[in-house]
Parts: sequence; structure tokens; C-alpha cells
Amino acid sequence: MHEASLARQILNAVVDRARQADAARVRVVRGWVSETEALSADSLALHFAAEARGTVAEGARLELALEHVRARCRSCAHVYAPEHHLLVCPACGAGDADVLGRVGLGVDAIEVE
Repeated sequence: MHEASLARQILNAVVDRARQADAARVRVVRGWVSETEALSADSLALHFAAEARGTVAEGARLELALEHVRARCRSCAHVYAPEHHLLVCPACGAGDADVLGRVGLGVDAIEVE
């Protein structure tokens, strides 16, 4: 149910922003989700649609782009794509790395009427 609570948080932020803009309706919410989060964009969209019923965002599309990330090993500086969200360096086997790029989930823009 992680996606359900995140979808609710997105909706709350979107509804607040729509009210500030004096919008009658939210049409589209555009954002991103990092592949490190192990979240399903489809599941988030379904939960968002369910949570949006009866709000200014009812019927709005949640469009989330998948953000691919890389990691840099702190031991050998090798840059690699983490596999299955594990930060294990394929070059030296160390498990300590810095994630390069955005992680998490975010909203970039909302389209309103």
C-alpha cells in the first residue's frame, strides 16, 4: 500500500496548488519516479485516480516518467547502473556507492483549467 499513500500525498499537493491557482479542474499531473524506488507508475496512477474522486483532480491523468539512475562506487569510482536497487559495485564488489541523479518521486507540472 506504499503507492496508495504516495498517491494521496501527490493528490493533496496537486489540489492545494490548484486551489492557489483558482483552477476549476486539474487535467494532467506530470512528474517522475526514480527506478531506485521500486514503485509502479501504473499502480500510482490507479491509486491517484481513486483518491481524486470528488476533487478538482477527478479524471486527471498522472503521467510519471521513469528516471534511470547510475551509481559511483566509493571504493573504486566505477560508475554503473544499480541492479535490482542494490548498490553493489560490479567492478570491485563494494556495497558503498553514491547515487547519481534524482531519487524519489516528484511532480514537475500540473495542467489546469
